[in-house]
Amino acid sequence: MNINLTLIGQAIWFALFVAFCMKFVWPPISRALEERKQKIAEGLSAADRAERDLELAQEKATANLKEAKEKAAEIIEQANRRANQIVEEAKDQARTEGERLIAKAQSEIEQEVNQAREQLRKEVSALTLSGAEKVLGGEINRDTHKQLLDQLAAEL
Repeated sequence: MNINLTLIGQAIWFALFVAFCMKFVWPPISRALEERKQKIAEGLSAADRAERDLELAQEKATANLKEAKEKAAEIIEQANRRANQIVEEAKDQARTEGERLIAKAQSEIEQEVNQAREQLRKEVSALTLSGAEKVLGGEINRDTHKQLLDQLAAEL
């Protein structure tokens, strides 16, 4: 009977130990497990949110990069157009300046040709007078024969 009484005593003490554990030990352990479970769930939730945020940030960065590339291409295109426009304006200005210089040079040439003709006319009229004096053997008065000399110079 010792074995039976010992078994009954051990069973009673085991039941008291289980009751003690259920009343005083199990609630703090259960609470700690529940808190740990919540912390893990919050951590996983935060990780999911962070992953979504990272994906959104990457998409936004990609979109911003694409937009920046488009703007850069547009700015480069505008710069190229402006450069071409400046080159064309410079060509037009150079062409206009060249035409102006050519016209000025032609005008100067015409003036010099006219001056040379006028000087040549004067020299020819002087030579003509001196030749006529020699032929006629007398002196021809310039003042009296001015009209005739001007007409002769105009014909030359």
